[in-house]
Amino acid sequence: MGDESRTVFQMAVMRMIAGSIEITAALLMLRFGRVATALRINGVLGMIGPVILMTVSALGILGMSYQVSPRKLILLVMGVCFIFLGTR
Repeated sequence: MGDESRTVFQMAVMRMIAGSIEITAALLMLRFGRVATALRINGVLGMIGPVILMTVSALGILGMSYQVSPRKLILLVMGVCFIFLGTR
């Protein structure tokens, strides 16, 4: 498996883990059936989401680092930072 294929695989696995966490959380919300508990679960998801985004973005940026000029690499990192700033 080449470097690029390995990076894409790692990114996909992280997204599958994130999706599994989301589905599990939804099932837990249904299982408990209480708004207060669902809000707590949603709060945990709110903390996990950015970590997954940063991890997948970091993997992608590292995977592209040898293909992209330093200027474009800086722009990519800034783009991820702007996503976080814009959603605060």
